[in-house]
Amino acid sequence: MFLALFVCGLVVALVVIGLFVFGLRRRLIQRAGGTFDCSLRWDVPEEPDLSGKGWVYGVARYSGDEIAWFRVFSYAPRPRRFLERSAIVALERRMPEGEEELALLSDSVIQPCMYNGVRLELAMSEDARTGFMAWLEAAPPGQRVNVA
Repeated sequence: MFLALFVCGLVVALVVIGLFVFGLRRRLIQRAGGTFDCSLRWDVPEEPDLSGKGWVYGVARYSGDEIAWFRVFSYAPRPRRFLERSAIVALERRMPEGEEELALLSDSVIQPCMYNGVRLELAMSEDARTGFMAWLEAAPPGQRVNVA
């Protein structure tokens, strides 16, 4: 009986510690500022896939001339992807359709982009998209603006 209670207590403690580490990691990512919730779908076909598959929930952070994108459900301290401003070409935005609405946060809009020949989609709030487009267009003098 004691062993069963000890094992159950240990499992509960490990779950609580795991959740605490998730929260601490997100807090450390956001501490630097310039973050926004941003789901990502990489290497998307030309025709939009409305099944909702491939979306990964994350947090993006502006860092100079690049965006660092972190998966939310990960313990990794480093970003999963870096997107350089000069290589991003923003395409026409669209609204989530079909099962995508269930896979994304409720107020999300989808910003399709080309990044070094790879088509990707970013899903974020309308306010975050406005900030993203302003950041994209605010390239230093001499750099091209990549808005289609």
